[in-house]
Amino acid sequence: MSTEKEPIPAASNFIRAVIDKDLAENKYASKKWAGSPGDAAHQASGQVDFAKIRTRFPPEPNGYLHIGHAKSIFLNFGLARDYNGVCHLRFDDTNPEKESQEYVDSISDMVQWLGFGWDNATPNGNKETNLYFASDYFNVMYQAAEALIQHGHAYVDEQSAEDMRINRGTLTEPGKDSPFRNRSVEDNLRIFREMRDGKHADGSMILRAKIDMASPNINMRDPAIYRIRRAHHHNTGDQWCIYPMYTFAHPIEDALEQITHSICTLEFEDQRPFYDWLMARLVEAGLLANPVPYQYEFARLNLTYVVLSKRKLIQLVEEKHVSGWDDPRLPTLAGARRRGYTPEGFKLFTDRIGVSKADSWIDYSILEDCMREVLNESAPRKIGVLDPIKLIIDNYPENQEEDCYAPNHPQKPDLGKRVVKLSKELWIEREDFMEEPSKGYFRLFPGNMVRLRYGYVVKCISCEKDAAGNVTTVHCEYLPDTKSGTPGSDSVKVKGNIHWVSAAHAYTAEIRLYDRLFKDAHPGSGDRDFLDDINPNSVTTITAQLEQGAQEASAGDIYQFERHGYFVADRIDSVAGKPVFNRTVTLKDNWQK
Repeated sequence: MSTEKEPIPAASNFIRAVIDKDLAENKYASKKWAGSPGDAAHQASGQVDFAKIRTRFPPEPNGYLHIGHAKSIFLNFGLARDYNGVCHLRFDDTNPEKESQEYVDSISDMVQWLGFGWDNATPNGNKETNLYFASDYFNVMYQAAEALIQHGHAYVDEQSAEDMRINRGTLTEPGKDSPFRNRSVEDNLRIFREMRDGKHADGSMILRAKIDMASPNINMRDPAIYRIRRAHHHNTGDQWCIYPMYTFAHPIEDALEQITHSICTLEFEDQRPFYDWLMARLVEAGLLANPVPYQYEFARLNLTYVVLSKRKLIQLVEEKHVSGWDDPRLPTLAGARRRGYTPEGFKLFTDRIGVSKADSWIDYSILEDCMREVLNESAPRKIGVLDPIKLIIDNYPENQEEDCYAPNHPQKPDLGKRVVKLSKELWIEREDFMEEPSKGYFRLFPGNMVRLRYGYVVKCISCEKDAAGNVTTVHCEYLPDTKSGTPGSDSVKVKGNIHWVSAAHAYTAEIRLYDRLFKDAHPGSGDRDFLDDINPNSVTTITAQLEQGAQEASAGDIYQFERHGYFVADRIDSVAGKPVFNRTVTLKDNWQK
């Protein structure tokens, strides 16, 4: 399990090495970009100089992006930025039954939240908008399918799904040719056009590439490239009743957009031979020109204590094990943003884990450490008492209050100090008092003295209890000449230093203490259902007492509550003057064995 802390040098990134080599060989110098087929804006402006490199981030709009997608976004958009190139945001919307505009909007939002966009300046001073949909190319894909048929590289198969599955063979046994494999080009064209025109039932036939049913790579055994599906499409409506398969559509999209480096995760490695086969056939047919894109694979993100399977995430949401796609316990980017995770934290994380060709597991603590590291630098400080009991300073005057001064950020004196009000009655943490102290306990107990952080030294006198024997109030006396920051304030030496807020000035806040959604590092491993590994304590809602200034927080504001961790004002439930806080991450890892 990786525990590496330092960013992997750029030179060790094999994709960068490939790009450096391609640029040194001037591989793409002659290419021009004319925009998408039918793109009137590009046709009007004419061709422009081709970017040094073009990458793409191609999500399918059938769910919300998760942490694994952040790695791909930073890789593809980051490479384009670093090499003065362009990255396209492209929605692979070839499966209308599972896709929606809601997912398109959420994906676009998350890409922008991470700091990237799709509008780029061109060398001739124009603006180039690189936002695309696979459905933009349905006409071209259909033409490509007909071209394959005409050149003898595709056929319509009318076998049942079960027969096709059986005849496909296994990893150790070759497949068997379909009885429809050798029908004529004319018949295949006629039937395919009938499929397009809605003359055949859903599932009754498919168009397959004609490659090799005996190939050791099962993905090359005449893969399906078009199926009949009467479903309303979020972008094209009811224009089509046949839709291309992803493995057929994706290479064509890359080629039409003149992507130079098509970067995907390792599970697509076995699909690369078909990618290359299709590119070669379409060049032969005169539909594409060399150099065509090439696919490069990198290790996907495998993260402990989470599930990144889209199917499992959908199950968690639909069965209401979580409150929605933006539940702060989910590894979705929407949930991460609501929890208080930051783009800068994700950038540090992706730099730290690097890019490799081999899959490995990354411990979730590395992501949390990256968030802590970033938030420690950026988050202003506030005082919060999460498990409050009352402390009364018996010898402090009634109705008196005074200003104490706390730094807004202890490592950044230029950010100044804030006023924290002191009064006779305070809130302190329950754990900061023990009637019978254990060995090494230096906080409040009868007869002991501690410093109120930013305030006075106090001496514990006594406590009050309720009928059940629980401590409800602690009584102290303060030493008037010991206020922090005043001459002689350190004349009394104490070992303990405790947090507090004035009861008269505190903001009573709802706080949600979020923890990991799963209690096992590998949810659902072995024969277990992953739902059985849900952590029953993944969220606890408490009422806390915060310093007065925390009440002014706007939705999305992040603070370090001194001693407790980093907290964000919830994006959804916070209102002006009444923020609700989510715990983003504790100050240290609570899951260390």
